[in-house]
Amino acid sequence: MTVWLTSDLHLGHANIIQYCGRPFADVDEMDAELVRRWNERVMPDDVVWVLGDLALGSIHHSLALAATLDGEKHLVAGNHDRCWVGNRGHEKWVDRYRAAGFVEIVTRTEIDLGAGVVLPACHFPYQGDSHDEDRFEQYRPVDDGRWLLHGHVHEKWRVRGRQINVGCDVWDYAPVDATTIRALVDEPLVSSRS
Repeated sequence: MTVWLTSDLHLGHANIIQYCGRPFADVDEMDAELVRRWNERVMPDDVVWVLGDLALGSIHHSLALAATLDGEKHLVAGNHDRCWVGNRGHEKWVDRYRAAGFVEIVTRTEIDLGAGVVLPACHFPYQGDSHDEDRFEQYRPVDDGRWLLHGHVHEKWRVRGRQINVGCDVWDYAPVDATTIRALVDEPLVSSRS
């Protein structure tokens, strides 16, 4: 069993292709390629943590695609997930995400990466944003000196300080395995890596 991490797939979101410079001709190609790359890596008995922003577009279509993704799926909901606590009416969406195969839906958690490495995880980083200013500050974790697994910043960075972005935009549009993330934690700390 392998533990995988990803975020910010934005299934069904045509505009994300332009916003983040994704190499896809259209949203159908992007969605198909995200599903293909996920399923070529993740085995049915693996565990996958999605650190938010699974879908943005037709939610019915996007959740149907999510149901085809292999592995035991866990969601740390992000601001674009309809089941995120910051969205009005989020409670009514939880069962829909569960029906798409998510066994757990949380706002924050700690993830065991193996070899004694357990890291906090949230959709949002301690600091930084995909926009020019930090948004959603009341939902961000407090920097307690530990490494943090997060998404939300898309292609802005892979590692910044003690923040590791697991977003698909910086991991070849596929989940990244826990062993790769542990290796980043073991590297000497630098201000920014990509």
